[in-house]
Amino acid sequence: MSDAFKLPEDCTTMAEVRIGVDTTDRELMELLDRRFGYMRAAARIKTDRDVVRDEARKAEVVENACADAQRRDLPVDGIGQIWNELVETSIAYELVEWDRIRA
Repeated sequence: MSDAFKLPEDCTTMAEVRIGVDTTDRELMELLDRRFGYMRAAARIKTDRDVVRDEARKAEVVENACADAQRRDLPVDGIGQIWNELVETSIAYELVEWDRIRA
């Protein structure tokens, strides 16, 4: 069945690859939704807006992603850029949520 989700190693057509990519993108969105839920929780828990940005924690998260990418033989520099942007977007979101909660 060509329109069913298949793992990459089982794909034999570009249609199957595209279905796999689209399915994976939806799964990633679910995970991002959960991750941003943690940002809402952090905004609720942190009592000081000045501690929302934590450069040491940001560096740790990006380094962890890069190390995981290396173990998986994925492009470390690209993953590092993606995670840097993810963390920056998360910080911005958390600041907005922090302000919203206390408005």
